[in-house]
Parts: sequence; structure tokens; C-alpha cells
Amino acid sequence: MTERRWRLPAEWEPQAAVLIAWPHADTDWAERLASVEATYVALAAAVTRFEKLVVVVPGVALREHVSALLKADGVDLEARVQFVSLPYDDTWLRDSGPITLKAGDTAFQLTDFRFTGWGGKFGAAQDDALVAGLVQAGVFGHAARKRIDWALEGGAIESDGDGTVLTTWRCLVQRHPDQSREQMSAILRDSLHASRVLWLDYGYLEGDDTDAHIDTLARFAPGHRIVFQACDDASDPHYDELQRMATELAALRTADGRPYQLHPLPWAQPIRDEARRLAASYANYLIVNGAVLVPAYGDPVDDEAARIVGMAHPGREVVQIPCRPLIWQNGSLHCITMQLPAGLT
Repeated sequence: MTERRWRLPAEWEPQAAVLIAWPHADTDWAERLASVEATYVALAAAVTRFEKLVVVVPGVALREHVSALLKADGVDLEARVQFVSLPYDDTWLRDSGPITLKAGDTAFQLTDFRFTGWGGKFGAAQDDALVAGLVQAGVFGHAARKRIDWALEGGAIESDGDGTVLTTWRCLVQRHPDQSREQMSAILRDSLHASRVLWLDYGYLEGDDTDAHIDTLARFAPGHRIVFQACDDASDPHYDELQRMATELAALRTADGRPYQLHPLPWAQPIRDEARRLAASYANYLIVNGAVLVPAYGDPVDDEAARIVGMAHPGREVVQIPCRPLIWQNGSLHCITMQLPAGLT
């Protein structure tokens, strides 16, 4: 029998659906629930133009509430939305959702890493059980779930779909302080069936409590491209760090030895919640079938960021999503979503 050749697909490959969990009054969104729900409605309306949306809710009351919101916005609930009732601690499904490997077009493995609330910063017992709950609810058909007792969030890794994984040292050394880079590279290669792991030593955003997730900093794009968050303001405290990251990215090479084509994103002016600066990254965009959804923060460079992301993903419609409410809780658009490969649902 031929051994299955598993791989981690790139986000721009065909998708079956996008997975989200809806914010509610018993989550950390309670204080600003109305504003964040407006962002979720805009996201749902955009995603369902192109593919199915799977929405996790804790029970019937929230399902009915969300259904009413989406129906009022013109979303086709019957054809485009699937609800699943499960408990959850938080709504950052990029980090607690399944990291799906595939072999060919019909075999899928739901890789379920240990979710620790970003290194024990927050309670996460229900979120750590989310993938198992989704499997039990039948969301993924006959796909197999593989539990891996090693802390990793989906936002901490980028895949080019061809065996290369990109990550950050700052994040993974916080999760695994007793392991070397070589040990962690070996675990990533083995668990994700990758051929190589590329590391960034620099890059961070104030207000980001993920310890520098790669999806806030640098993203693979088709055609050996990397889209990354740049900073051109020498007076900004991020300047030196992001300049060093840009130098690291320029030194990276593809598997066949070529430099990547780099697409720097513009830098938004500081957005603050009282004294706290919020992490407004344009790199935290979401790719769906036929489109790319790009965060907008009400900044003058929003449109330029959308243009650059669209240029790096040719042939896709660019849709801006108002994400200022999301960064109040230290994440953005990509962080609240998880794409599911075509054929999985």
C-alpha cells in the first residue's frame, strides 16, 4: 500500500469553509459586544459571498440571535451558514481550531495541538477541547483527528503548501523554553510533514499577547512572495525591530535557492485604548475562495494596504473588513478565523 503523503496546504488553496466562534456576553468581548458583532457580521457577509461559513455558538439562544443579525444583512443562512453548538472560552479560532493536513484530495488529518491560552496567559480548557468537540459533532465527516501534546497555535505558523513552514523564535521559545531551535524544528517538521522550517528572530507588535505570531508579521503568498508588516516611521518604537525583520526576510531563500519577492505593508498610525497601544497589523488578512479580506482600521493607509495585499494575491477580489473593534482584544481578522480545505466539510 502506498504511504499517504501528508502536507499542510497554503491558505490560498481551494477551501470548503471558514470556521469562526461568535462573541457573546460571557466572553471577553462583553464590554464592547455591539461594536465587535458589527465586525463579525461584516466578516460573515464577506465570507459567505465566496464559500460556506461554520459558526460555533454555545447554545440555541445565541444561534437565534446570530441568525437574525445575518439574515438582516442579507446572508443566505440555508445555503451558506452552518451552526455548531459547543462551549468555548474565547473566539480566536486561528489558535484553537484544527490545523488541517491533507493527502491528495480526499484524505484529511485534523492536527490538534495543545492550546494553552498563549502560554498560560488565559484559561483555555474549553478551547483546548474544541477540535475534539467539532469532530464529535460531525463537522468534518470522516477526517481523522490526531492529538499532539505540544503547545502550538495556528497563528504561529505559515505554510507555502509545498513543505516550507515559517515561524518566529520569540513565540515558540516562550511556549517551550527548555527546547532548542533544532528540537522544535524537528517537531514541526514531523507533526506538519514539512520539509523545512524558516525562523524569524525579529518582529513584534505592541498590544500583541501572542508573543509575535507570524500571522501578524509576515505571510506567504503565491509565486514565492512574502507580504509583511513594515514600519517606515523612525520615531516609532517598532522601527528598529521591524527593519531587522525586513532584513531577515530579504535573506530567506525558497526551497530552490531563490529570494522571495517581498511586499511591505504600510504602517498605521498608533491606535490606543487609553494608555495601551493596540496591534493594528495589515498582515493579519484572510484568504478565501476568489477573494482576500483585508483589515481596515480607519487609517489613511487602509486603502494602500489593501492594494498591496491584492497585488500579492492576483486574480482575487479585495474586500476590506472594519477591524478596529478586534484589536481592542489584541488580535485582528486572521486571528478570529480558520480556513478549512476543500473536501473537508
